[in-house]
Amino acid sequence: MIREPIHVTDAAFEKVVLKSELPVIVDFWAPWCAPCRFIEPVLKKIAQEYAGKLIVAKVNTDENPKWAMHFGVQGIPTLLFVLDGKVVHQQVGALPEGVLKNLVEQFLQVAEEHKRQKQDQKSA
Repeated sequence: MIREPIHVTDAAFEKVVLKSELPVIVDFWAPWCAPCRFIEPVLKKIAQEYAGKLIVAKVNTDENPKWAMHFGVQGIPTLLFVLDGKVVHQQVGALPEGVLKNLVEQFLQVAEEHKRQKQDQKSA
């Protein structure tokens, strides 16, 4: 079970994020970005609290620009909420911990509903 944010390179992005069985929150960030540093401890907490339910992936846009360009990331931090390889929500800018946690809870509800629908389709 992954309890820490995972640092993802352009080469590993497809495998780690797009093909993940679990929902993924992707943090596009850079070391020089103050708002990125502001949300880093919150994302770390989320990775710990929701271990086994979701993955927090971090992509340093200075070192790995490919996927940031692919998704049209223009400002950092940008968080992508990815479910079954598809972006279901994009959040630009740093959010307070409570707001970000609410967003994560909503994302997990959507993921749970999506999972139920997939199971219903299989059994139909």
